[in-house]
Amino acid sequence: MRFTLRQLSYFIAAAETGSVTRAAEQVNISQPSISAAISHLEIEFGAQLFVRHHAQGLSLTPAGQRLLVAAKDALRTTQGLYEVVNSAMGVVAGPINLGTFRTFTPLIVPELWKGFVTRFPDVQLHITEGSEAELLEGLRNARLDVALTYEISLTADMNFVPLAELPTYILLAADHPLATRPRLKLTDLEKEPFILLDLPLTRQYFLSLFERAGIAPRVVAETSLPAAIRSYVGAGIGFSMMTVRPRNMSAENGYPLAYVELEDDYPPMKLGLASLKELKRSRVAEALEEFCRELICDGSLPGMVPIPPSLQQTDKSSLLSFS
Repeated sequence: MRFTLRQLSYFIAAAETGSVTRAAEQVNISQPSISAAISHLEIEFGAQLFVRHHAQGLSLTPAGQRLLVAAKDALRTTQGLYEVVNSAMGVVAGPINLGTFRTFTPLIVPELWKGFVTRFPDVQLHITEGSEAELLEGLRNARLDVALTYEISLTADMNFVPLAELPTYILLAADHPLATRPRLKLTDLEKEPFILLDLPLTRQYFLSLFERAGIAPRVVAETSLPAAIRSYVGAGIGFSMMTVRPRNMSAENGYPLAYVELEDDYPPMKLGLASLKELKRSRVAEALEEFCRELICDGSLPGMVPIPPSLQQTDKSSLLSFS
């Protein structure tokens, strides 16, 4: 074999990013090193792996697509050798790629990251944030080992370990006339302007709540940034909905916010760990699941206000099994 695992990892980075520049940034190496690795592999295998587009990056050839699948398998197999030895020694060590849903990344992940690597200092935890759709794609192409996300977005090829149930809140400016209500129905806000969190799958969920209430939202703004949602609402532009209630009750622009319980029989969103069924879990992934079970539950949500007892589900059996 006249190529190295490092060269394969550089090839994978270039294939996934579609750019030598972004690949170099991802693996923290120079661009010439990425280009040299690709050229070496093309000579070694006697095939063109990429089509180079001037000023538009790279795209895989059919041969490159097949090599990408095989290269990922090869790296997973190699990592498995370390897993065998570490398991025999009772050691939790090595890399793990955790994807997290964008809305709760700044709330849950800092405490999760710090606590996990403190307990297991030989683990290299890599965090990737994204939308639910992006996390699913990352799990399927093996860029992610596990994802902290909602169950509602998952498909039959995924395992899911539920951790907590998050109800949906109405998000209002603190000085809104309805902000002091203990709970609200969507019909109470039918004529109010609505600000929509525009992330794949997420937007469909929130719009489905309006459909279920039998009303149409007056959407005045759409954004993929949760911080922008809070700032727009704080400034009085409209109301929104969120399933996360941060300890900090102010928007990024300093305006105070109010989170009001959403009335009606809407099922809570299940927060948990998703992984691809066909991918064998590593010892590090098992340790991460155990740690998350300790850290994240209805009564203990890092970065968030605890869920009121009135919104907690009385039957916890659903939190004890795989979906």
